[in-house]
Amino acid sequence: MDQQVNELKEKGNTALNAEKFDEAVAAYTEAIALDSQNHVLFSNRSAAYAKAGKFAEALKDAEQTIALNPTWPKGYSRKGAAAAGLHDFMKAFEAYNEGLKYDPTNAILLQGRQEITASVLSYMQSQGDIPMDVDPQMPRARRAPSPPRRTNEPAKPAEPRVEDMSEDEKKKYFAKQEKELGNAAYKKKEFDVALKHYNAAIEHDPTDITFYNNIAAVYFERKEYEECIKQCEKGIEVGRENRSDFKLIAKSFARIGNTYRKMENYKQAKIYFEKAMSEHRTPEIKTSLSEMEAKIKEEERTAYINPEKAEEEKEQGNHYFKKGDYSNAVKHYSEAIKRNPDDPKLYSNRAACYTKLAAFDLGLKDCETCIKLDEKFIKGYIRKGKILQGMQQTSKASSAYQKALELDPNNAEAIEGYRQSSMNFQRNPQEVLKNAMSDPEIQQILKDPAMRMILEQMQNDPNAVKEHLQNPAIADKIMKLLESGIIQIH
Repeated sequence: MDQQVNELKEKGNTALNAEKFDEAVAAYTEAIALDSQNHVLFSNRSAAYAKAGKFAEALKDAEQTIALNPTWPKGYSRKGAAAAGLHDFMKAFEAYNEGLKYDPTNAILLQGRQEITASVLSYMQSQGDIPMDVDPQMPRARRAPSPPRRTNEPAKPAEPRVEDMSEDEKKKYFAKQEKELGNAAYKKKEFDVALKHYNAAIEHDPTDITFYNNIAAVYFERKEYEECIKQCEKGIEVGRENRSDFKLIAKSFARIGNTYRKMENYKQAKIYFEKAMSEHRTPEIKTSLSEMEAKIKEEERTAYINPEKAEEEKEQGNHYFKKGDYSNAVKHYSEAIKRNPDDPKLYSNRAACYTKLAAFDLGLKDCETCIKLDEKFIKGYIRKGKILQGMQQTSKASSAYQKALELDPNNAEAIEGYRQSSMNFQRNPQEVLKNAMSDPEIQQILKDPAMRMILEQMQNDPNAVKEHLQNPAIADKIMKLLESGIIQIH
């Protein structure tokens, strides 16, 4: 279940990063249905709701995040953002303050509180002459009314007079006008018009990184990725020269990263997401970086696959297995699995080695993988049965052998394994010990002073078995004792 929850969470993160908010909400909701106590899932869904403008739902999820983990600062930042979206500035301010109690240096909480404070001041100024200690929604009967405005007095500040501006102010003013016209065209997907205005903005003010970022966004939408990267790089250069806000430079790096991701050049994308993180760390960039690392790892895994090399490694593994050198056999089978991870026979062979080394948990895992790859691979069930016998789990061993017999009712190895496990399941421990002691080979092993010392050492130090199993002769004797029921390794 944990794996399924993680997969759904990553699916939601990917959709959120791609601004597919409904898909993100759906993925997080499905994950929450499987794990309703996971505070991170509610936090992520809160972010998706907020991005989609559904602030009431975002607030509800943020409060649930806090209820599940009251000391996690991000829950409070989610609540603050959602409350701000609902224009409930007091609740937002309180949320940021509460979160800072748990993490006083948290940059997101500090920034959120600062922005809320600015929003409250701006709001109060828009309400007129209101002193700081008076709630603007409270009755104001006790205050003397402000003098009425004259009808010819404008309600808003007058537009700045261009003729009163300095040359530098004029350039910035006209550049801003062009940028706003470009933004309006961009929203309408009139990209040629948007480019015209953004380029005009640069002619007025070539020192503003924002204009280059906006041009890059147009090229990104038009899938002109090489041109998008060039504009971002130029913007970064201009930003460095003019000491632009590090967040804007991070945005340029992140856009280059997203562009390389679209081009499926994941290594380059990773480099630029790392650069963006060095300028300004955000959850979105961190998620993108993690995705690139996973993509690169998968590419490397896929590129390494070579069935011919896998066959060569398997033959080497078989060679060492026959010599009783099980540790080296494991190494070669493991390399073969990397070269051809979908071949069930390789897992079966490695499981046989692990059985010889008494590494039953690893052997059992390989058997499960083997069966998952091919449900009709009978050897996988037989190996599983033998391992479970070695672990003295006779009931489960019988089930494994029974599954093998369903595939091949005449398989001699499965028949014998089923018979032995069934008999051991029905016999009591005293009977098992009595029968084992009547075996001359078992008697000979137990009379051997060296083996008696080894067994005593294993009893005092369970980890000692791994060292002794490196010796093929000793390993065979220990396996004989395991099969007879004289000793057990769990």
